[in-house]
Amino acid sequence: MDEWRANLIEDREGAARVLRGSRRIAVLGIKPESRSDRPAFFVPEYLQRAGYEIVPVPVYYPEVTTILGQRVYRRLADIPGAVDLVVVFRRPHDIPPHLPDILAKAPAAAWFQAGIRNDAAAAELARAGIRVVQDRCTMVELERMR
Repeated sequence: MDEWRANLIEDREGAARVLRGSRRIAVLGIKPESRSDRPAFFVPEYLQRAGYEIVPVPVYYPEVTTILGQRVYRRLADIPGAVDLVVVFRRPHDIPPHLPDILAKAPAAAWFQAGIRNDAAAAELARAGIRVVQDRCTMVELERMR
C-alpha cells in the first residue's frame, strides 16, 4: 500500500495544519543577520516574531554561533529535545545529503520552502512517517492563516 503518500501535504489546509501543530522549528540553511536581505534570514525572523521557537542550523558561516539570539547547531541531530518542524532552505539537489540528519531528528514534519521541490527526498521522509510540505513559503502560509 501507498499509505505513506498521506504524509505528502499538497494543499493549503494541510500546510496550515502543519504550522498550527508546530511550536519548535529548526531552520536548515538559515542565514545570519549579515544576510538579513535573504529569505533564509527574514522568513525565520518572521516566524520567531509570530511566536515560534527557532533553532538555527546554518550550512555555512562556521564563525557564527548565534542567529536570532539563539544558539546555532551544525546538525539537526545535535539539537537537544524534540523539533516539531524542519524548515529547509537548500537547493533541491542539496537536500539528499541532509536526509540522514533529518531522519535521525525525526521531526513531525519537514517543509521545503518556496521554489524547493525534491520529490524523491520528500518520498523518503514521508515513508519514514514525516509529513512533508514542498514549494511553499512558511511566511506566506502563516499570513494566510491570520
